[in-house]
Amino acid sequence: MKRVRLPSFGPVLRHLFPLLLAVVVLRSLAPAAFAATAEVSVENIRRAFHNGEHNAFTDMIRWRGKFWLAFRSCPDGHGVSSTASIIVLSSTDAKTWSPEHRFSVPKRDTRDPHFLAFKDQLFIYCGTWYAGDGLLPRENYDFNQHLGYAVWTGDGKTWAGPRHLEGTYGHYIWRAATYGGKAYLCGRRAHVDGRQSALLESDDGLVWKFRSLFQETQGNETAFMFDSDGQITALCRKTAAESDLVRSRPPYDQWSRVKIPEFIGGPLLVRWGDRVLVGGRRVTPVGPQTTLSWLRGDTLVPFAELPSGGDNSYPGFVELDDGRALISWYSSHEKTADGKPLTAIYLAELAPRAPAASVSLP
Repeated sequence: MKRVRLPSFGPVLRHLFPLLLAVVVLRSLAPAAFAATAEVSVENIRRAFHNGEHNAFTDMIRWRGKFWLAFRSCPDGHGVSSTASIIVLSSTDAKTWSPEHRFSVPKRDTRDPHFLAFKDQLFIYCGTWYAGDGLLPRENYDFNQHLGYAVWTGDGKTWAGPRHLEGTYGHYIWRAATYGGKAYLCGRRAHVDGRQSALLESDDGLVWKFRSLFQETQGNETAFMFDSDGQITALCRKTAAESDLVRSRPPYDQWSRVKIPEFIGGPLLVRWGDRVLVGGRRVTPVGPQTTLSWLRGDTLVPFAELPSGGDNSYPGFVELDDGRALISWYSSHEKTADGKPLTAIYLAELAPRAPAASVSLP
């Protein structure tokens, strides 16, 4: 029988192998980073506010036909100081902002303002360190002297408070949410084994009671989101290397927990259409960046990095009527005329866009 010599495919395979490998990599990434990046564009980035002070820790809400933006401003910088105050701005178009209110608490550092529309009122909740007069040395920080405060309004013009929140002494309060006629608040507190995070509950927004512990150790900043059936999801900043995603159902006394293997500072957790958006500071190869991600199941899929650097993050979010969204954050990536970093408030619009046409891969 005559032998037939088959052609050698070695050289061909050597040339095709890099292409085949690229196809495999693209297929593995497309459902995550590549596809997600193509879904949203970040547009109309602008500096919204700067007054020469340290401006930080933003939140936003849409209420009574206006956009509302709140943040901390302090001439003594990021540290704990009684010179800190909360600035509240409003806008009808999210482009031109007007001052509406400014408040502080004597001898306390007033920071981390968060909005809550509840009982026909607009509340702003703030955590406060006891600071004494001026800037407090870090070695004198006392977590047990924390106290939550609120201001509130029914029309956006006349404001009540600031008033301390009953049931929050010794708790550093953070983001709030509402469900079923009750308000819920994150309260971080000191414990012999470290810091804990408690879920606090209120019927009127001013008097708070303990509901349960959702972080028994390493409690920190937490964002809440309720589903229509009452399930609560909480995204918890934890350590420099990980965060927690915890969930519970009424009566919120049992919690499930999933670890997320990355740091998320100043977390935002909000539903945008039929998706869940997460915002916060992440550690990247170029330094800390305010990053936006989708929460898909228990996994974060980053899709945008906002202009940011150094001291930054703590985003706020409002969905717009056309399906777009408005995002606020603070950052110190820009410089003053003499080259010093300035810490300012920024805004941008998030615009969903149609995914690129699919390409048939071999």
